[in-house]
Amino acid sequence: MSIDPATRLGSIRLTVGDLEAMQAFYERAIGLRALERDGDVVRLGARDGVPLVELAGDPQAPARPPRTTGLFHLALLVPSRAELARTVRRVVDAGQRFSGASDHLVSEAMYLDDPEGNGIELYRDRPRSEWTYQGEDMAMPTIALDLDAVMAELPDGPDTGMAEDTILGHVHLNVADIAASEAFYSGVLGFDVTVRNYPGALFVAAGGYHHHLGLNVWNGANAPAAPAGSLGLREFDVVLPDAAALGEVTARIDAAGLETAQQDGVVSVSDPSGNRVALRAA
Repeated sequence: MSIDPATRLGSIRLTVGDLEAMQAFYERAIGLRALERDGDVVRLGARDGVPLVELAGDPQAPARPPRTTGLFHLALLVPSRAELARTVRRVVDAGQRFSGASDHLVSEAMYLDDPEGNGIELYRDRPRSEWTYQGEDMAMPTIALDLDAVMAELPDGPDTGMAEDTILGHVHLNVADIAASEAFYSGVLGFDVTVRNYPGALFVAAGGYHHHLGLNVWNGANAPAAPAGSLGLREFDVVLPDAAALGEVTARIDAAGLETAQQDGVVSVSDPSGNRVALRAA
């Protein structure tokens, strides 16, 4: 059974070593703003009451070892090409450098790392009417981005930060095994496979989106999970539209015999690679 088509992502939580430096980066370079601070936890977003990135400071947290499972990148979706251009200008003006730029046909994307090595994608979607398929796979190649065309749409006026309509569009994970990841994210949670033939990766989504989750073995097949408490990914939210939809997914998780933690209506479960998913109703 497929997950409810109105399912979306909510926020992503990261363990960071230098909370002040990381907050400054996400505010100045990315354009998010602090919505709330609770001790060593800062929640940042583009609109009041809607956190997108949560930073949990822990100066004693060990670094995530190379070639382990975890976060490949978090992806912030801006509402237009003009806002992508504004985002590019903001990053450059903050003295940061991009690591890549790609046209995926369904989207235009820029890539960089935060100061602690967490990957970030900043992107805008093309209209769904322009998305196409190659067989059963959505056409989502990686080709050169026409950055000049993007920047030609840079708006006039002051930069007031990330557009309010910005969301966490997708999360891309390093996993240990594609088949096991598909069995969990598609077989248990119910996401639909949208791209199967990308080398070393699988993409899944709800509601016909190009992908809410990317799953790759580019850190090596059977890569181990990072030690508990390491810097990097703590958890990310999958938001179901209502309690009934959440209940359907929870029932499938229980039927699969997977261990969960449940608190305040949130159901947390680990994927086969140790990446933590928090499911909740909107």
